[in-house]
Amino acid sequence: MPAVLLVLISLGGGQLAGAVASAAGSRPTLPTIERQVMCVSCKIPLNVAESQQADRERAFIQGLIDEGRSESQIKRALVAQYGPAVLGLPSTHGFDLAAYLVPLAVVVALLGLVALLLPRWRRRTPRDGASTTPSPSPSPSLDPSDAARLDADLARFK
Repeated sequence: MPAVLLVLISLGGGQLAGAVASAAGSRPTLPTIERQVMCVSCKIPLNVAESQQADRERAFIQGLIDEGRSESQIKRALVAQYGPAVLGLPSTHGFDLAAYLVPLAVVVALLGLVALLLPRWRRRTPRDGASTTPSPSPSPSLDPSDAARLDADLARFK
């Protein structure tokens, strides 16, 4: 039984390795590249852009695909032709790296702030069953003449 299982796993692993190799060596398609690049005139993803410039970019990409270029070669050619604005994501080196690091730093700083302030907020909660509502303040006493006038006014409205 274990030998049969071992043979099945090795056959499945060989097929899986072949599938991975064929996927890695597969040719890029226009829809795949379109989702990853921008129309340089519209400033929107190429797959939703509808302009003459977008059509020229699609024709350029299709020509590169027909030449048999890989996805990374196509992206390098697009950057050489249209500039770095054609890529959907900023590069991961130089100043463009800030586009990835700044949001991460903000999230870490906010988590640190919450961790710092949470104990303080928790200490402010009432302890020993004390009520959170303020106790009513005693009403001020009225002057006897004011009290008599108030009683007379209230008697008229009854």
